[in-house]
Amino acid sequence: MPANIVVPEVGESIVDARVAKWLKKEGDVVSAGDPLVELETDKIDLEVPAPQGGVLSRIDHSDGADVKVGEVLGVIDEAGAAAAASRAEAAGPKAAAKPAAKAAEATDTTAAPAAKDKTRATPTARKAAQQNEVDLTQVRGSGDAGRVMRRDVEQAAQTSPPAARDTATPSAVPQKTRPAMPVSEERRRPDGNRTEERVRMSKRRATIARRLVEAQSTAAMLTTFNEVDMSGIVAIRERHKQGFKERHGVGLGLSSFFVKAAVGALREFPRLNAEIQGDEMVLKHYYDIGIAVGAAEGLVVPVLRDADRMSFAEIERKVREYAKAVEDGTLSLADIKGGTFTITNGGVFGSLLSTPILNPPQVGILGLHAIKDRAVAVNGQVAVRPMMYTALTYDHRIVDGAEAVRFLVRVKELVEDPGALLLE
Repeated sequence: MPANIVVPEVGESIVDARVAKWLKKEGDVVSAGDPLVELETDKIDLEVPAPQGGVLSRIDHSDGADVKVGEVLGVIDEAGAAAAASRAEAAGPKAAAKPAAKAAEATDTTAAPAAKDKTRATPTARKAAQQNEVDLTQVRGSGDAGRVMRRDVEQAAQTSPPAARDTATPSAVPQKTRPAMPVSEERRRPDGNRTEERVRMSKRRATIARRLVEAQSTAAMLTTFNEVDMSGIVAIRERHKQGFKERHGVGLGLSSFFVKAAVGALREFPRLNAEIQGDEMVLKHYYDIGIAVGAAEGLVVPVLRDADRMSFAEIERKVREYAKAVEDGTLSLADIKGGTFTITNGGVFGSLLSTPILNPPQVGILGLHAIKDRAVAVNGQVAVRPMMYTALTYDHRIVDGAEAVRFLVRVKELVEDPGALLLE
């Protein structure tokens, strides 16, 4: 009996997806549970398994197509598997010779494209391979069941030059090799050559673009700034970093201090931990803090659930787990769902000052920036201190300006007196 392959429901906020790559082709015999197709959503990438065994008799949406949740991607014909087996049995030795010939063909260097289709790799790994001209069949995967991850491709790109990677295309006529040029000379635009490149947005990038425009058009966003003397935290980290890592197996970073400070300030100013639903304010008495993490396909915001109940070590460990999951492309929908307040750190990229954009439906986001030594007045004297600018963007529809300023001042007070964080 035929069975439809449908786009699964993966979360309330995900209504569509993009077909990243079919792992099987029409006519292939599959078993129940075999991965058939990779889908790309605005939040996560996922594989759709075969609902039953049989033959993939029809593909309705090819690579690159946009599809909706519940839409039919293709059809598996259960009877087709038996028919295929009967045909193979009736063909006898000749049928066995064909697979053998195909196997021999697959071992030939000229059959690299066919082998590449069989390589298990995440969609982000495939894109990275295309961008870096890396042959996926030559990359050893570090993911589950040997699946190639993006980091594997990037490592391969660094360890092998492009010339060594381009072995899959045979050439009938020997090509003269030109001497290697510096990268800057290679990329130099010839005089008069004004080339352009048209690249389709990924599903995540397109969704980010849409949501950012929506945030600016629906919320009354305003940003207030302050500066924080980081001397206390710098001293604590220097004094305890070795012992902290030995006890907990993770380094003592900045994330835990600012998460704790944000939770402390949110307790005092609860409307920054709320959202607007119609004519009502929904005040949330739990603290799910989103931590913005940069990724190749765009920013993602995994969430620290009940951050107020987490220790410094638990926060640092979870943040590092999320960073690795983002890099590997293994972040789950549960990791990024919800959130009551967000922290973003542009300082890791060198940003000195910025105005972060809200992550709807949240009404507050705290922006951190680079720590720089600056001359400041301390007790009437000029001193050089490690300083950081902080920014709070808030929705003025629900948060008053004075409330936002006092919130940011409270964050400053808690960070400048790290001992107070323990009391929080």
